[in-house]
Amino acid sequence: MLVLRKPYLIFLGDAASVADAKTALGVADWCPDDVLGELAFPEAAVSTGKPAMDIAAAVAAGAGSLLIGIAPIGGRLPDHWLPTLMAAVRAGLDIVSGLHTRLADIPELAEAARAAGVQLHDVRHGHWPRVTGTGRKRRGQRVLTVGTDCALGKKYTALALTRALQARGVPASFRATGQTGIMIAGSGVAIDAVVSDFIAGVAEQLSPDNEAGHWDVIEGQGSLFHPAYAGVSLGLLHGSQPDALVLCHHAGRERLDGWPDFPTPSLAEAIDAYLRAGRLTNPAVRCVGISINSSTLDDAQWQAYRARVEAELGLPVVDPLRGGVDRLAEAIHHHKESSHDA
Repeated sequence: MLVLRKPYLIFLGDAASVADAKTALGVADWCPDDVLGELAFPEAAVSTGKPAMDIAAAVAAGAGSLLIGIAPIGGRLPDHWLPTLMAAVRAGLDIVSGLHTRLADIPELAEAARAAGVQLHDVRHGHWPRVTGTGRKRRGQRVLTVGTDCALGKKYTALALTRALQARGVPASFRATGQTGIMIAGSGVAIDAVVSDFIAGVAEQLSPDNEAGHWDVIEGQGSLFHPAYAGVSLGLLHGSQPDALVLCHHAGRERLDGWPDFPTPSLAEAIDAYLRAGRLTNPAVRCVGISINSSTLDDAQWQAYRARVEAELGLPVVDPLRGGVDRLAEAIHHHKESSHDA
């Protein structure tokens, strides 16, 4: 499992928009205590709100890594960033990147890192172990966020649920499976970069045996209903061996984002499919609630939508940005109690 050296100096470069800087903003929002400051070029139009800081000041303050917080079009590293990355490496900082360009493939940067004894972390390209899934029941409890489609809030829901459980005094750990999640958690696996035969095995290693009352909150990826990404979703589901599922959905999304020939499933259909698939490695798996991205609905529409779905499915329905996920945390509590009673 990849482990990153915190705290971070976030590199914003010449970020022109919030969309370009979503990684930087996500890291600053979800692990603010792990971000010392930001380093941006004069033309940058975005800020995380963290103090402006150069490399020398960050090193003096104890920074461990320069984190590339922006994603240029195509995911390629622009040539004019290289002097900054070289300076960071020579000053003793690791570099953390989620770009398609592999830092290790830039000869001068790789050589400088070797000379300085620092690490270049290509989060998207990790060298993950080649281990197959065992299906062995592990100690501890697990909840996995799953979705009707991609890009609708699985990571955000998992992060919010981890916080909500911890606030209730429940021991809980966020288990990251995507590049931004790994940067926030400081460790994890980019599960979509694992060879398909080993996804379930790596997912087992991501969430190993734990204390009986401990919950691993595992960030979901893709969707069982996606023609391109269902494979990674299924492997992650089997290896995670979840005791509980939270289904994530974007209200009003009738067709898969970017795949208009494929309709999104109904919530009931999605729950049924995930439970049937999940029972292979955990016959007791249950769905404990629904997390909705309700950004397309006004307040009245959201209230009506939530009431209708709760009546239809008999499950708590939340939007993490409209009221939080405390009701999911409560459902997790009830799930644990009923599981122990059984």
